[in-house]
Amino acid sequence: MVRLLEKKKQTVSILTIFAIATFGLQILLLLFLIMQGLNIRQLSLRKQPNFVQMVDGKPVDNTDNLVRDPEVIRQFVSKTMTSIFNWSGTLPPQTIEEVGNPKADLGILIKTPSGGNQKVTTSSWIGSFALSEDFRKGFLSQIAAMTPPEVFANNQEQVISGKLVIKRVYPPKEIEPGKWQVGMVADLIQTKKSDGEKLIVPFNKDILVRAVDYFDYPQIEQLTVLQRAIYAVRAEQLEIYEMRNLCLIDAYDNLQGTNSNQCEIERKTGNFTR
Repeated sequence: MVRLLEKKKQTVSILTIFAIATFGLQILLLLFLIMQGLNIRQLSLRKQPNFVQMVDGKPVDNTDNLVRDPEVIRQFVSKTMTSIFNWSGTLPPQTIEEVGNPKADLGILIKTPSGGNQKVTTSSWIGSFALSEDFRKGFLSQIAAMTPPEVFANNQEQVISGKLVIKRVYPPKEIEPGKWQVGMVADLIQTKKSDGEKLIVPFNKDILVRAVDYFDYPQIEQLTVLQRAIYAVRAEQLEIYEMRNLCLIDAYDNLQGTNSNQCEIERKTGNFTR
């Protein structure tokens, strides 16, 4: 009888140890799963690595995500401003047939600063996505006020075209990490197609640019032509967030004394400031 009791006690002790060990392993497994979940969450929140972008668009090195090649910044500014002030009255050709017979640009209605509605060209609307969201709305309103309604006229006697002729884009000047100041000297030329009469307006601006992140659309094959164009603009990983009048009293990068003060006044009173 005594031996049976001893065997029973020994059996209970082994079962208890086994249960405790199993419970301990389950706790360790739970902790391991929690750690793995936290690591996965950190990876999902981490910014995708950026590369130094060269003039030809090829990345060469994994580095600070605020670094951009100066020539890339200059080309971005030139391309963006040229696109915004492309008032041809026609849409960019999408097929070979449209090269010789382009489609008419019906324009896109935008509210003007005066409270009315006026059209901007499709090119201006697409190009405006290279601007920061808080700057874009006010900028488009002023572009709508500037765009002649005759750009969209069907009568050849009234049609007016406009384009920005860039004379010079100064090398970007870094004002803080990931932000640059770029001076641009240009003329906005409007031409009446019936007689070739031209109106030339100087358009000299200090353009403030900053580096931004970009994420590809997961199902690019489902995008429309306009959506593809917009994503192509944002793929530059740069955006314009402010514009000021460019002072040309003295050399762009050697402003001192009275000239510097006068330039600062002109910048503060300029158009297209945020």
